[in-house]
Parts: sequence; C-alpha cells; structure tokens
Amino acid sequence: MVTVWEVPADKLIEKLAKYLKERVVEVKPPYWAFMVKTGVHKEKPPTDPDWWYYRAASILRKLYTRGKPVGVERLRTVYGGRKNRGVRPEHFRKGSGSIIRVILQQLEKAGLVKKVPGKGRVLTPAGYSLLDHIAYEVFNEVVKDYPELKKYALSPRKLSR
Repeated sequence: MVTVWEVPADKLIEKLAKYLKERVVEVKPPYWAFMVKTGVHKEKPPTDPDWWYYRAASILRKLYTRGKPVGVERLRTVYGGRKNRGVRPEHFRKGSGSIIRVILQQLEKAGLVKKVPGKGRVLTPAGYSLLDHIAYEVFNEVVKDYPELKKYALSPRKLSR
C-alpha cells in the first residue's frame, strides 16, 4: 500500500490542500488570515490566496510523519525561520502559534485530528485514511511519468488504525 512516505511531499501537500479547500467545509481561513504574517521572521503576509489550505495540509503531513502527539510549540518551531535584523546577525524565531492553533482546531472539528490531553494532537483513523488515499492518487499521477514504478503500487485498502 502506498503511504505518505513514498510520494513527493510537495505534490502530496498540493493535492491535499486542494481537497481541503473543495471538500472539507470546516477548514477555511478566518477573516484576519489575509492580513497577518506567518511569523515574526517574515516581512510580509503570504501572497498566495490559498496559503491557509497549504499550511493545513502541511500540518496534517507533519502529524502523519511524526506518529506521536505533536503540540503547537513543536509546530511553531517547524514553521519558524531566521529573522533579518539588519546589520546584526540573524536569529531563529518561531512561527505564529495562533495560525497553527486555529488550523488544528478546524482539523479537530473536521474529525481528522484529535487532542491527547497534556501531550498534543494526533491524527485520527479518518486522518490516516485520508492521507493514505491522497498519497495513492499522487502515486498514480507520478506513475504516469515513470511506468516502471507501477509494479510497486497496490490498491488502497481499508486501514485498521
């Protein structure tokens, strides 16, 4: 069975973001999402109008690959970056916690993520299933370019998680 590990991350996130935008009504950017920066290390807000869905898809992939509870602070570190301080040396700054927290809350309402008290959040079986099905679709798109990979593809099956 094809999983998230066997497909390119950029293609998976792109397809998952499209899926979240079109089919998951709980995930939608709040009114302030187009005015905020994604962290103090950024100079401007994102220019892509669908950036909220890409961040949500990226967070889902991070939860899948970690496999254990992940908190907002850990994700803030992942989405952080170097702050340009002029002539002074650059320093690392964490990403926005509010953006990550709201996305996780929306994914909880959608039933893709659940909270583990005191530890963070993990994917639900529905979340694992969604990511595996999207990975299978991405794999089939990649196989069109590389037919020799077809022998590695198995049909998607029901997950027992």
